[in-house]
Amino acid sequence: MSEAFDSVAMARAIELARRGLETTDPNPRVGCVIARGEKVLAEGWHEWPGEPHAEAMALRALNGKAKGATAYVTLEPCSHVGRTPPCANALIEAGVNRVVFAVQDPNPQVNGGGAQLLRNAGITVESGLMAAEAEELNLGFLKRMRTGLPYVRLKLAMSLDGRTALANGASQWITSEAARDDVQRWRAQSSAVMTAIGTVLADDPRLNVRSSATRRRDPLRVILDSELRTPADSKLFSVPGEIVIFTASNDGERVMPLIDVGARIEVVGRTAHDEGVDLASVLTRLGELDMNEVLVECGATLAGALLQGGHVDELLVYMAPMLLGPQARPLISLPEITSLDAAPRFALIDSTAIGGDVRFRLRRREP
Repeated sequence: MSEAFDSVAMARAIELARRGLETTDPNPRVGCVIARGEKVLAEGWHEWPGEPHAEAMALRALNGKAKGATAYVTLEPCSHVGRTPPCANALIEAGVNRVVFAVQDPNPQVNGGGAQLLRNAGITVESGLMAAEAEELNLGFLKRMRTGLPYVRLKLAMSLDGRTALANGASQWITSEAARDDVQRWRAQSSAVMTAIGTVLADDPRLNVRSSATRRRDPLRVILDSELRTPADSKLFSVPGEIVIFTASNDGERVMPLIDVGARIEVVGRTAHDEGVDLASVLTRLGELDMNEVLVECGATLAGALLQGGHVDELLVYMAPMLLGPQARPLISLPEITSLDAAPRFALIDSTAIGGDVRFRLRRREP
């Protein structure tokens, strides 16, 4: 089998995995192609937790005719019993003689175990093909399995001069409708959407996914509210979906009205300077709740705190072609930086024109 075909087959498996972008959570997005020689026999992808994994879906289409074939999978086949049987065992029983996977599964229940099961059965196993592309599909799942923490994506919208609203707070709308629709797609693929009480009080957002005609899952909505100031008649509670409020308050009189309208209250510690809830504790808890990707939509204060704390994995920045002037509100609240060497720096990984705006994706450079 040629290396060129291996790459074509894995690229197709990655394309299939993307079909589960909005639905597999908290499971990883996985695609599979089964081929004999250079002829594709079957394809599969994981769509929904509890439903067949990608390998099982492809094998089912072959109906027992996979003997001697090669399976291309974007993630190491699982070796443990969860809501579905182990995929490594299914591949062995089907009689495939070669398995090529892109990324090793860091899940402690797998973590090389699937590959070892296959090798023990005499199957040729190869890994690492198109690993970078496959990792991009599962940044949140892989980070959570490796560290216990979700992947944090901070969404920001700004003018050309880095402002988010006029001095009087007017900000609707800086970015175009096309850019706002794009944000809905990022919400749809996120495990959770998080904001702070300041945004709730100022904008009264719903934080749900509005373009949800084909979706079967809504992200968890997370509010950081140290003093439990969230109004029980907020628009948050006007649409279905789970809401968690992280607070440092034990005020029963404030807790009960929020529980009555459907919120779950989680009490965490405060920051060292009593400026709000402890962000590290919040993110640790979200990892425990199986949140893979957290999209943060917030104001300058929380954005600055997340960046200062080193909690942000990626910036999602929408820039509108307008100028708001020096009196307008800043993008991020940071302490004074007195040296360029101390300035946080980011690597641009993507820039895309959306409507009349530009979307930048950036990741922080390591010192």
